[in-house]
Amino acid sequence: MGGDHAPQEAVRGAIDAAARGVDVVLVGDEGRLRAILAGCGAELPVIHAPEAIGMGEEVAAAVREKRHSSISVAAHLVAEGEAAGLVSAGSTGATLAAATIIMGRLPGVTRPALASVFPVGHPTVVLDVGANLEVRPEQLVQFGVMGAAFAQIYLGVGEPAVGLLNIGEESGKGRSLEKEAYALLAAAPLRFVGNVEGRDLGRGKADVFVTDGFTGNILLKGAEGMGAAVGRLVLDALNEDDPALRAALPAVLPRVLAVRERFDPDTYGGAHLLGVRGIAVVAHGSASRVAVANALVLAAEGASRGLVARLEAGLGRG
Repeated sequence: MGGDHAPQEAVRGAIDAAARGVDVVLVGDEGRLRAILAGCGAELPVIHAPEAIGMGEEVAAAVREKRHSSISVAAHLVAEGEAAGLVSAGSTGATLAAATIIMGRLPGVTRPALASVFPVGHPTVVLDVGANLEVRPEQLVQFGVMGAAFAQIYLGVGEPAVGLLNIGEESGKGRSLEKEAYALLAAAPLRFVGNVEGRDLGRGKADVFVTDGFTGNILLKGAEGMGAAVGRLVLDALNEDDPALRAALPAVLPRVLAVRERFDPDTYGGAHLLGVRGIAVVAHGSASRVAVANALVLAAEGASRGLVARLEAGLGRG
């Protein structure tokens, strides 16, 4: 029931994901959801949740008080083993609170983190991308351990290289947070490659970028915005009145559009919340049906590949 285009786009995205083989259950206002399903000529299981948590509410209190909110009911399904994971395009804070309070944290995890894959160039896991605006140095080490396990599953890298996002390569760069985290990461059981900068994203210097949620969110959204801007500039250039360009368009345009699509956040659906006892994927608040479908596929992949067990094993070694 959350998101700018809910529940219509969420239901349509769920229908698309089901067509791709994902076993989907809808959680929310049953009357509204079934009406949309009927309008689409589709059927999916629906679990009634009459309440919803608004974007302006204090999320921890709302999760505890609104036991019948859609996000709380979905989290209980995961916690009780009735579902393998949940996807929400609603309040990130509410999803984080519901997953942490109801599903619980993995042993040793003090702060779950949102991990997203930047898919252009050398695919790179970035975390945190919005769950924790302020962190402690030791929490960045936990992010590194979880990010490495995540990269093993989603990027197929045997020993992922972990970098600390900073304003320079030297070990003494950054705030006290980065300086202290650098020393801890260097001593951790990780393939730590030192500091990385924003310009290194997608260039293969590291498979995992570790940072706080404030910085990571700006990095990822800035890259998305820049990719879209460059795509528009290229399309404008191709639209110039030039006979040679017009002749080349049939060959060039599909490639340009394919590159621009890789920067589109709808393409990769959402971000995994790592560190909780179950799969939780947070989609963009403006998620379209395409993004919702891709987020559901992402969650299903995490469940089928044993993401939570892999994270727990990595944290145990750390």
